[in-house]
Amino acid sequence: MTTRRTFLTQMAGAAGLALAPRSWAATVGPKKKERLGVALVGLGYYSTDLLAPALQLTQRCRLAGVVSGTPSKLAEWQKQYRLPAGNLYDYRNFDSIANNPEIDVVYVVLPPSMHAEYTIRAARAGKHVWCEKPMAPSVRNCEAMIKACRDNGVSLAIGYRMHHEPNTRRIMQFRREQRYGPAVRATAEAGYFESRTDHWKQKKAMGGGVMGDMGVYPLNALRYGVGLEPVAVTAKASTTRPEIYTEVEETMQFELEFPGGITGRGEASFGRGMNRLHVDNERGWYELAPFQSYSGIRGRTSDGLALDATVPNQQARQMDDDAAAILDGAPLLAPGEEGLKDTLVVEAIYRAAVSGGKEKVG
Repeated sequence: MTTRRTFLTQMAGAAGLALAPRSWAATVGPKKKERLGVALVGLGYYSTDLLAPALQLTQRCRLAGVVSGTPSKLAEWQKQYRLPAGNLYDYRNFDSIANNPEIDVVYVVLPPSMHAEYTIRAARAGKHVWCEKPMAPSVRNCEAMIKACRDNGVSLAIGYRMHHEPNTRRIMQFRREQRYGPAVRATAEAGYFESRTDHWKQKKAMGGGVMGDMGVYPLNALRYGVGLEPVAVTAKASTTRPEIYTEVEETMQFELEFPGGITGRGEASFGRGMNRLHVDNERGWYELAPFQSYSGIRGRTSDGLALDATVPNQQARQMDDDAAAILDGAPLLAPGEEGLKDTLVVEAIYRAAVSGGKEKVG
């Protein structure tokens, strides 16, 4: 993208206008967008019930288009959100989105097995990409996604909603400043009872299994709670409903080993509810419970601080933060590399669940 400074420099070199006044440059330079147009790819529950309503609350972005393989959904969305016919796409004509200047960002909200394909296609179309977590089922996929975005000069953000949540950011600050000293051990657990019995979450080929969904919450929380990258893991996969979870795990328990002997215990489940992050440090502790709900994140610390900041809408905050980073040229809070780091650990967790022993990360 040509910035005002680049444009002015180019013009000065061509026409000898090195001393051109700023007001002149402003009259002929490209106008900077104030809001980014976002196209949602995949119109399931998360897009329909959460992202689309949140986009009505954002300041730096807006719903500009949608992508679905179901014509009736496209018609419904067009009517509800007054979308131009030219901003409706299916999976066959998706690549023509490259020719649509109203769409700046493609938000991939599909089963994990499809994330890499549509991230890469969006990047080749010259669009910035926001991709839901987990980033992809394999490290190879993640690396290909990062490369495609880098090669095409677009940004890649992963939908780690909690990285934008104020109470979570507060404990990240505690960790950076070592307010309570270095971490010693941490625990994170996330789960709910999944009543659906024929969903992508139960299908291995679609990236299912609890580590392909809820598992990234405790895993990512242990990483940002401790502030280090794990070097080894042990893990145990299980299910209480083998007639449903025939291909993938319903529950995963894992133990992360960090440098310096620091440990992190994680658990994720589709079989029972749990929602807590606790970090013990040398001079105290902090915790959030719940730590990954769509609202109501609350916490406390060993010295009596209440972590009770509120945000009107987490998805709107996340998308506005990511749009602002693109528009202002600032770093993303959760770039593609963050998703890759989690996937490196997920692969090690699966290896450990099979081997029954300790597996190195990476």
